[in-house]
Amino acid sequence: MKILSIETSCDETAVSLIEVIGDFPNAEYKILGNALFSQIDIHREYGGVFPAVAKREHAKTLVPMLKKTLDEGFSETSNKSTNSTIPSIEIMAELLEREIGLFDELKSYYETHNKPDIDLIAVTAGPGLEPTLWVGVNFAKALALLWNIPVVGVNHMEGHVLSSVFDGEHLAKLQFPALSLLISGGHTELIKMDDWSSYQKVGQTRDDAVGEAFDKVARLVGLPYPGGPEISRLASEARGVNLSLFQKLPRPMLDSKDLDFSFSGLKTAVRYAVQDKELTGDEIRSVAREFEDAVTEVLLKKTEEAINTYNIKSLILGGGVSANSYIRNTFTEFFKREYPDLTLYLPDPKLSTDNSIMIALAGHRRASEALAPNTEALATLVASGNRSLSEESSL
Repeated sequence: MKILSIETSCDETAVSLIEVIGDFPNAEYKILGNALFSQIDIHREYGGVFPAVAKREHAKTLVPMLKKTLDEGFSETSNKSTNSTIPSIEIMAELLEREIGLFDELKSYYETHNKPDIDLIAVTAGPGLEPTLWVGVNFAKALALLWNIPVVGVNHMEGHVLSSVFDGEHLAKLQFPALSLLISGGHTELIKMDDWSSYQKVGQTRDDAVGEAFDKVARLVGLPYPGGPEISRLASEARGVNLSLFQKLPRPMLDSKDLDFSFSGLKTAVRYAVQDKELTGDEIRSVAREFEDAVTEVLLKKTEEAINTYNIKSLILGGGVSANSYIRNTFTEFFKREYPDLTLYLPDPKLSTDNSIMIALAGHRRASEALAPNTEALATLVASGNRSLSEESSL
């Protein structure tokens, strides 16, 4: 089976082609083509992701990413007759009417390229920014109609879970029950897994997600977007020279009787600590270190509580913030020392942030749910910004 996957949940436009041999979860995966365009530089002037701009950039970039991926994956994709008739051209135009320029680019590509040998299209259907999700979903529907290929909408967070246990060719043989700590710009969740695709949310943030808090604190101390990597870099410098503490920050909900998180108050504490002050470079480094320490301590404590509560055998750390080296190292050292029988899975840093390889993995898991390439079936595929992973369980 060959799977074409599409990711447009936020500010990364990604398209991949994966060859699959075998059945989930024991299949062998081969990455045939992979293309990704990051919009970070575009959104830096806004201090964060601006949805309307992200939507526009996805529409501009999807066909070039598709071409790059298919050129990598297949030796012959061009030299098609330029007089080809597009099936259901009115439907195609209607599907893509809100994505400026995308229909014309796709039409041009279709007229000059052969149909690729693909068995399934997988696309992120949520969660994420709903306007950007719809660009990818409608693009996937259009390709399904053009090429007569079934399509499946998948959960972005399931992709993060699977990419965290993916070694580039195979998925790990998980011991259950497993626990996933998913930390990103939009999510902070503890997910209990009794089997593959059995998801139960046992803890979540009540306000800001971890990545969101990193970015907001970075803005408070004058650091550029994206703030997470900048905070981490300065925190590392502070530890390297053992800078003195600028101000002690709270550890929100550290001793609450549940597995939920809250980071809004931590962000507010930073604001009160730095407002009306002209911070020196060392003071900014000290704030960054204390903030990162506070976040890591809370994440670690809640995760340990969940492990003990549910007798967890495997721990998965996933999502964009899992690329943070201090969090990765702290979790690795702690669980190796305190829970030597527990297996900790961390994603390759290249697969920790949003990517389409993880969407292909989730698409393979959900292949049986694929929709036929006709307008009636495809009408049921919708984008949902608040799509919940716990609703994806197939017990």
